[in-house]
Amino acid sequence: MSEQPKGKEREVKNVGGASIDGAPIAYIVVLAAVVTALAFIPFSVVMASGGSFPMNQGVLGLIGWVLGPIAGAIASGIGALIGVFVAPHTAGVWFVTVLGALVASFAAGVMTPNNSKRKSWWLGVVVVAILGFLIYAGRAIFVNGIKLQWAILCTFVNWSSILLFILPTRTLVVKWIGSKNLGLVAAGLALGTWIVFGLAHTVQCAITYTMYNWPEEIWIMLSSVIPIEFLGRAAIGAVIGTGVIAGLRAIGLVKPTEGVY
Repeated sequence: MSEQPKGKEREVKNVGGASIDGAPIAYIVVLAAVVTALAFIPFSVVMASGGSFPMNQGVLGLIGWVLGPIAGAIASGIGALIGVFVAPHTAGVWFVTVLGALVASFAAGVMTPNNSKRKSWWLGVVVVAILGFLIYAGRAIFVNGIKLQWAILCTFVNWSSILLFILPTRTLVVKWIGSKNLGLVAAGLALGTWIVFGLAHTVQCAITYTMYNWPEEIWIMLSSVIPIEFLGRAAIGAVIGTGVIAGLRAIGLVKPTEGVY
């Protein structure tokens, strides 16, 4: 007869190895390399400034959900910065590209409601995104005379992302990504990718529109192009992200402290 264990149940944690904010440095290096590798693949043309969007924009949210806000932003920022040098054909305005990567992964990482110490971090993202939106849309309407209807349509991805981030959909995304049902995981990744890159795009446009001031004709064209691009990013995030999360669960690697998968 086997003897039943006595005493309190103890939790065993892996404390070995260097880490940043609970994410092993090895994970950060690997995911930064993924961002760099995907920077080589053009996704869509940047209408205002030339160049192309890199495919890595579809996985920036994934990195934040896997590593957490700080480690995720570091991995994406490093990967995007290296990508600027090794894949300049998709770099666009280099510092805007890096900033977008930082914002997207950080925003994804702070969507989790589980860490009480960071339960208010998402508010900082909202403030930055709203300021970016006011600069972007305000300049278009009040400085450059863009008609209100085109400003609303062209910034749909921006204001919808801000609203979805503020509403309970923020925590719903994390709940779906953490689900055992891979269908819900894919849905959470798709919706979450739309949201977090929409926030990053808002901050980016506050800078690029101030630089280039593209005319109303471009706004009219972009009003139909941008949502299609965002659907593409969402699809990339869902397909790659579901595979990555399923693989991480299957092989049983130590989960980063702030990971939500």
